Amino acid sequence: MDHERYEGGSPEAELATFAALARDIMGVQEKNRRRSGASAVDRAFHAKPVLGVENARLVVRDDLPHELRQGCFQAGAELPVTVRLSNAGGIAHSDTAKDMRGAAIRIDGGQGRVHDLLMTDYEVSPAANAREFVAMAQALAGRSSEVSRLLGLVTRLPAKLGVRTTVRIIVNLHSSAQPTSSLAGLTYWSRGAIRWDAAGPVRYRIRPVSVAPGPDTYGPDRLSTDLALRLAMGDVEFELGVQRYVSEQLTPVEDTSKRWVGPWEPVACLIVPRQELDTAEARLIEHRVGQLAFNPWNTTEEFRPLGNLNRARRADYEASSAHRLGQRFVTEEPRQEAVLNAAATSLFKLVNLIVPWHRLPTPLSLLNLSLMRRRLRRDNVIDTEPRPSGVKVRSPDSPTPGDALAGRTYDGTYNDLSVPPMGAVGATFGRNMPMATSADDLPDPIRVSTELLSRERFIPARSLNVLAAAWIQFQVHDWVNHRRYPLAERSIDVPITDGREWRNTPNGPVENVMRIAENVDERNVASHWWDGSEVYGASETTAQSLRERDGTGARLRLKNGYLPTGHNGLPLAGFADSWWLGLSAMQTLFAREHNAVCDALAAAYPNLTEDRTYQTARLIVSALIAKIHTVE
Repeated sequence: MDHERYEGGSPEAELATFAALARDIMGVQEKNRRRSGASAVDRAFHAKPVLGVENARLVVRDDLPHELRQGCFQAGAELPVTVRLSNAGGIAHSDTAKDMRGAAIRIDGGQGRVHDLLMTDYEVSPAANAREFVAMAQALAGRSSEVSRLLGLVTRLPAKLGVRTTVRIIVNLHSSAQPTSSLAGLTYWSRGAIRWDAAGPVRYRIRPVSVAPGPDTYGPDRLSTDLALRLAMGDVEFELGVQRYVSEQLTPVEDTSKRWVGPWEPVACLIVPRQELDTAEARLIEHRVGQLAFNPWNTTEEFRPLGNLNRARRADYEASSAHRLGQRFVTEEPRQEAVLNAAATSLFKLVNLIVPWHRLPTPLSLLNLSLMRRRLRRDNVIDTEPRPSGVKVRSPDSPTPGDALAGRTYDGTYNDLSVPPMGAVGATFGRNMPMATSADDLPDPIRVSTELLSRERFIPARSLNVLAAAWIQFQVHDWVNHRRYPLAERSIDVPITDGREWRNTPNGPVENVMRIAENVDERNVASHWWDGSEVYGASETTAQSLRERDGTGARLRLKNGYLPTGHNGLPLAGFADSWWLGLSAMQTLFAREHNAVCDALAAAYPNLTEDRTYQTARLIVSALIAKIHTVE
């Protein structure tokens, strides 16, 4: 079959729709939080965990059919698995209540490959597509009782989806939300389809291998208690199976509200091993699993999710986890909000002609300032990172390193926890004009220097001295630097037509051409942040080499109060190109300042480790540099 039919491609309208759906899911999540009275932001769904373990394993069958042996699913393979079982509701309620139940498993396929499989204990989705799903979620948001949930569906869905669709959603929700005595005895289905590489689209499920009668449990956490008792006595096992695509009539990919018709083929056995869940370590693991952001798009191309609802789930799951973790998630601005913001911005522009924003009453000044920030963010810098052309598979976000919360990372990552790569080494630098697509880059630098920068007489700058030029270069080297090809290898050649001559290298021949070394690419080899990288370096290797005692000391290396020199005779600093005395003086000054701050910290806080002292001093010195530049 044609797999591309179900993979979404790159229509801009669909991507914009999914971004809007993600915004709506964030609204559902926040409404659930407010209604439940939770101090922390919960998940939009599956808010209450019942089980979270990291030591499960998936044992692939030895007799797995050849066409199903794809990726990490090879006959006899044993794969580490993380498992989370939960109630499906967006509000944590008693385990005795009617609800769907969910299973999320993360399979470690080795070599950095991860596969998240997400399932619920009802075979089909109440919603056929993403639009229906979000409408249903909005109607149910914050409603905990069965009567209020039904009222929300009856009053809100017909106008959006029609009566027939509303009836189908209500019937499916009623059938799927049932009480249960044990999650170990339930079957969990994927509902949506994924590609199983060459085998084509499949739906998957896990079902219990064998379930012994468990002890009676009671109370609001009866399901957790049941699993704890079962695992204290032995393993809990499920069979992972797949159902293959036959035809769009029997096995529809785009409509998740319809059951597939066809046999199930066993693939592997999921084993949750015997263990004690009522220990401090087990509770810590459960909390750690609860912080994971499961997403069906955490996978590889061989197992790419298929269908409209799955394509929307990438944006929705990312938005939900960002909201839960207190991070930003950029979505399309609602039309009503855009109109109001535009009107308010125009009004404040007129007001500011008479009264500046900081002289307005506090509420109005804050609104004025927020609108100014919105306009600057919209108009000031163009994001130069390539945008995805469609919905792509992804890898799970790495947890934030502990040292990134207390200090600067060497390469500039995690300065923005919402977007860890932003402004880091290897990112492209933002622009305030669109990238030129034409090869005709005119006017050339010779004409600019001749017509705009030439002067026939000396014009003194009475408010500045030569240190201003050194300072500007010192600052720029903190933010921007690109790798360049050797001049003899690749260069931009600009002819000099007015008879002047140019020496392109210090000892090279005189030519009538100016040669400018080409950038290797648009990636910045410095971090974009105000982090003092021109003093400390933009990599861990450079930073450690500049510290005393081979990177273990807090202070920077100085010799008789000056930066030591390297094998090329130039001072050792975070940025060593384009050397001249003024730049080196600035680097030496702030290296001395760093050491003075380290001495003050050591005297005030003698128990600080040398690395913590170094990182704290770097934060202080970087802030001092920024203060000098912006204020003084």
